[in-house]
Amino acid sequence: MSLENLQSVKSYMLSLQSSVCDGIESLEDSGNRFIRDDWTREAGGGGITRVLESGETFEKAGVNFSHVMGDKLPASATASRPELAGRTFHATGVSIVVHPKNPYVPTSHANVRYFYAPAKSSDETDVWWFGGGFDLTPYYGFKEDAIEWHKASKAACEPFGPETYQAFKSTCDSYFFIEHRKEPRGIGGLFYDDYNSGGFDNAFALTQNVGNQFCKAYLPIVIRRKNHQYGERERSFQAYRRGRYVEFNLVYDRGTLFGLQSGGRTESILMSLPINVSWSYNYSPEPGSPEAELYDYFLQPRDWASETP
Repeated sequence: MSLENLQSVKSYMLSLQSSVCDGIESLEDSGNRFIRDDWTREAGGGGITRVLESGETFEKAGVNFSHVMGDKLPASATASRPELAGRTFHATGVSIVVHPKNPYVPTSHANVRYFYAPAKSSDETDVWWFGGGFDLTPYYGFKEDAIEWHKASKAACEPFGPETYQAFKSTCDSYFFIEHRKEPRGIGGLFYDDYNSGGFDNAFALTQNVGNQFCKAYLPIVIRRKNHQYGERERSFQAYRRGRYVEFNLVYDRGTLFGLQSGGRTESILMSLPINVSWSYNYSPEPGSPEAELYDYFLQPRDWASETP
């Protein structure tokens, strides 16, 4: 590995941030646009946070680029790799979270990232890996959307072996699970970490496939649902379900923990949180209602990519 590879990844991440922002803005009916906030990190590195708020289509969308470095890895990075303690590191990536206004449009999240820890001495080797994925969190489920989402997820993985999609889907289902609620956050997608299979070129190509597929998978769903009629009931349920999103990000999400433990910029790390959210004590949806259908049908393990609308 080399700093040359790091620069190639960084250039891709910046281009991905721009293309995703362009795609989201193209669907924003209010004319609101992303604001850009460049920031630096005292311990090394920095990033570009871009946020769109209070639109007609998107209540909040954040697309964050970062490249941070340091002399010591945070605990979240060495918990499963104690041999890396004491190494310098570089971490770069793009994180995307979109919270639409219409409750019939699902929230979505994506990120792609690269980690590089140079060897400390000649008897060690450089350590590097890629990670990333994307997942979908509907409030009101549509079978057509779920199937198309997972078919797009599978398409991103197909050039890298028939087993890749199923492995990444399974990891996503396991990762985006709210253990204290005993329920998944949404209907999943792809998730992978510590990925260096096939060498740098192969792992980088897969990560680019995943990053480039996000808008192709998500924006058609937004177009299909953004003008769906809704009322206060749907907005209330959306706010309640967003509480699950907040709980996961603050309790379990590795990226959030890494960012906070490495001295990252709090505003950028927590850009993933929605503007409007609520918690209702001991809530349970009415049996047979559209809200109950989310739990009974959509938040259940399914091989969506093999189903037909």
